[in-house]
Amino acid sequence: MIDLRAQEQDRLQEVEEGLAAQAALAAQVKSLADFEGPPEEFWPRYLEGISRVAGAGAALLVVRAGDDGGWRSLSLWPTERRSEIRDCGFAAKIDEIADQAHRQGTSWRPAPEAGPLKTSLAVAIDGDELTPPSVVMLFFSGKIAQSVRPLIETAIAFAAAVPAAYQAGRRARQVVMETACQGEALDLLALMNDQDRFVACAMTFCNELAARYRCERVSLGWVEDHYVRVQAVSHIEKFQEKMDAVQSLEAAMEECLDQDEEIVLPPPADSDAVVREHENFLREQGGRYVVSLPLRIEGKATGVLFCERQEEPFTEDEIRALRIHCDLCARRICDLKDYDRWFGARFASWARKHLSGLLGPRHTLIKAVSVLVALALLFIVFGRLPYRVEAPFILKTDDLAYLPAPFEGYIDKVEVEVGDLVRKGDVLLSLDIKELLLEESTALANQNRYAREAEKARAQNALADMNIALALKKQATAQLKQVRYRLDHAVLRAPFAGVVVEGDLKELLGAPVRKGDVLFKVARLANLYAELEVDERDIHEVAAGDTGEIAFLSRPQLSFPVHVSRIEPVAVPKKDGNVFQLRCDLEDAPADWWRPGMSGVSKVDVGWRNVFWILTHRTIDFFRLLLWW
Repeated sequence: MIDLRAQEQDRLQEVEEGLAAQAALAAQVKSLADFEGPPEEFWPRYLEGISRVAGAGAALLVVRAGDDGGWRSLSLWPTERRSEIRDCGFAAKIDEIADQAHRQGTSWRPAPEAGPLKTSLAVAIDGDELTPPSVVMLFFSGKIAQSVRPLIETAIAFAAAVPAAYQAGRRARQVVMETACQGEALDLLALMNDQDRFVACAMTFCNELAARYRCERVSLGWVEDHYVRVQAVSHIEKFQEKMDAVQSLEAAMEECLDQDEEIVLPPPADSDAVVREHENFLREQGGRYVVSLPLRIEGKATGVLFCERQEEPFTEDEIRALRIHCDLCARRICDLKDYDRWFGARFASWARKHLSGLLGPRHTLIKAVSVLVALALLFIVFGRLPYRVEAPFILKTDDLAYLPAPFEGYIDKVEVEVGDLVRKGDVLLSLDIKELLLEESTALANQNRYAREAEKARAQNALADMNIALALKKQATAQLKQVRYRLDHAVLRAPFAGVVVEGDLKELLGAPVRKGDVLFKVARLANLYAELEVDERDIHEVAAGDTGEIAFLSRPQLSFPVHVSRIEPVAVPKKDGNVFQLRCDLEDAPADWWRPGMSGVSKVDVGWRNVFWILTHRTIDFFRLLLWW
């Protein structure tokens, strides 16, 4: 009985000791929320504490890397177990496990491969919009029963909020520190504003920073002619620019300026900055700790602040404070640097600045458009282009035959239409000859009868009757000749090869015609020319011998060369004003599809004219007439 009570007391004592240990670990993890150290110290402590609370053998912190959805390892505890995590196959499954934990809050996974680590638990870390999603992965040496898993999850649930509290406290401390630094920087800026010379202002800047941050020496460099030149050194009013120490310092400053970032020595573990000149400076001058910071004006580094220490390195908060001082005071230093020069240097700097903005690589599209507009304006004002007078034209020919009706009659057949090509002798129209044939028969019968009567009178020796009969016979013969003449001309034929330009008579079959009525007009195609109607406002620009081109309305894509051969001296009134008629001969042979009467647009070259005059002379002439008195 006594043994049972002793065993029970031992178990109770073990449980109490375990709970006390768990409580101590929980308190340790919770205390990390008030930790004021840098993140590289916080995360290993946090991983160690949460591993001990859960009884895990290792812990890994992963964060989402950018927008591609991948996860990046940030910290591991203990670091010597990295190979074990890889050998058990967890390393290949990190993205998958982290994604599931990020969605669900927790994720249990067995080891993909045999090894010392059997089970993993991934827990999503509470965060905010300023921090990327994070997941802590715990690795256990044995398999965790299903009944125990909720207990472990409960035990570490409170620890998931610790990183958010640490980040919030860190940001709050950073805001307080930056506010204090800004106040100090404003105090320093007030002292600098009391100085109206560049050297005095730079010395005040260096001396105050050396005193506030316990620096043995603070130097200020400024860009002059593309090189950094030392302008001021704390507690030293004059120094020789050709000293080896000054030249080594300028080389270190140029190294900082070229990289446009803070350079700290000794460099941090994750720094990839080039520090060769800084190391040479420390080796030559026997220093230990330095920090150099670029001074930026409108985003461009124009100066360098170089701080040196012997006792202790520069902390992250001190570097941030120096950056605030540089950002707030750089403009005052730059303004005095520009102002504290003679007039010629100030004007050269002003011209260089504005010309660099005009000719530099920024705002390329606007500059390109401006250059094109300027070139266009210069071309309009000073350029010259060939000027062409535009006028309508009609195709004409002088070889035109009028074919009238030879006698009164009726239309019997029409063989052609307007626009048909005809050869010499082709039948164009036939008149009805039925009545002419009857008249021919009557005249022929009368001729025979009067001939017989004359023979009969001669036989009877009746001279008077014979003479009367012979006279009537002559009359019948004349009538027969007249009828046969009409029969010969009852068919109208083409007098030469050409085209029918007038005479659409197919709808008038059987209609009567009178002698002299023009039935057809036939034009010869060999001697075509263009008749232009030039407005009287442009006639003074055109002279005989000028060349140009014509384009027909039916085929505007084609143009044909012409030259002015004659200008009619008298204007012809038209509806829109007076015009002068110009005859233009063709340079080449007419095309087969050309027809007299076709029209289009012509342009006559009259020489080179100023572009501005071409664009504005109509408007200027209008206002000259409108305002003339």
